[in-house]
Amino acid sequence: MIRTILIDDEQRNIENLQGLLQEYCPAVQVIATAMDVDEAVGKIRDLQPDLLLLDIHMPGKNGFEVLKALPDQSVEVIFVTAFDQYAIQAIKFSAIDYLLKPVDIDDLKTAIAKVETKIGNRSNPQVANLLEMLKHQGTKEEHRLALSSLKETRFVRPADIIRCESSNAYTSFFLVTGESVVVSRPIFEYSELLADYGFIRCHQSHLINRKYIKSLLKEDSGYLLLEDDSKIPISRNKKETVLNKLLTHFK
Repeated sequence: MIRTILIDDEQRNIENLQGLLQEYCPAVQVIATAMDVDEAVGKIRDLQPDLLLLDIHMPGKNGFEVLKALPDQSVEVIFVTAFDQYAIQAIKFSAIDYLLKPVDIDDLKTAIAKVETKIGNRSNPQVANLLEMLKHQGTKEEHRLALSSLKETRFVRPADIIRCESSNAYTSFFLVTGESVVVSRPIFEYSELLADYGFIRCHQSHLINRKYIKSLLKEDSGYLLLEDDSKIPISRNKKETVLNKLLTHFK
């Protein structure tokens, strides 16, 4: 059983989530609930749960303060939140699951299934990475993107990613070290996450870091030659956008 604490400042939300878990997620055992940060931290320390279902927006202190107050970040976390652009970006950057309110049953079942595969790990580096990112909100150089593959989760600075290439639902990341990391997530998710870090979606299958562009080749609809000598096509429908971004970058 996954020993779980539900944390939300609205009793109605707790009861709704508890009902969904009881009906659709039999592996989850709700051992406690909490309606504010201080209550949550006390119960987590006393009960040592496997999983937190954690609301972000609560009066006084937010859900991130719960994680900051814990002596270690070994507990698994699924955030349950209304839309918050920066919070969700930080959560996605660290490859942590989140559920938007009202909670979708299929999304809940998928998130719980992922937790089942990770229970028993001694640490949760994704939570630690999230807290570091929140600490350095205005310093993008300190941010690290969590890349979860079958074997490991790598934490990579966006500046160390040369390019990304998609193959169906998989994305390959090509790093300055010469390594590549394959993750089972579509490239459009990373196109959104990395847009503020100097990345350009130049083709349906390609996302490139413009700091590594060596030259623009004008054959066909155009190609970008990168510092690692890869030659990346520019699709016709993205050519104008790409050229405008390149002009802005090299001014």
